[in-house]
Amino acid sequence: MRSFITAVALWLGLGVCLNPVWAKTMLFGGAGNKEYLGCLDCSEFAPDSICNGFGKYGNEFSSEGLFNEFAGFGNEFASKSPWNEFSTSREVPVLVDDKGKFFGYFTINTSRHDAVSFAPALYRLFKAHNGNLEKVRVALCSALGKGS
Repeated sequence: MRSFITAVALWLGLGVCLNPVWAKTMLFGGAGNKEYLGCLDCSEFAPDSICNGFGKYGNEFSSEGLFNEFAGFGNEFASKSPWNEFSTSREVPVLVDDKGKFFGYFTINTSRHDAVSFAPALYRLFKAHNGNLEKVRVALCSALGKGS
């Protein structure tokens, strides 16, 4: 299925679908959420896919994605990181579709009221891989059917 939310929901047995399959879901973060951080449900071969391990948004060494533990959005201690389970910052990435629909903040902070509905699943995935972001990315992309 094309939708990230649908794939994660099905993978975890949640049976929830928030996004139609024809919409592209994307992440934006930073000040004013103006920094593009990649596409969640694009092909693993798309240059802007977070599932493209060689692309700038899926590469664990890229400073522009979510999976470099030493860079801003990947550092679990940075206030703008989705992997900071305590952050309430407005710079944490947001999930939106190409029609502008807002799905919430893409975060593992399960107590954040404006988080994506699947924040608990994201949290469990992060914890299951002991915070290893490359393993999180591979597992997430595998669940999406987007390879790694």
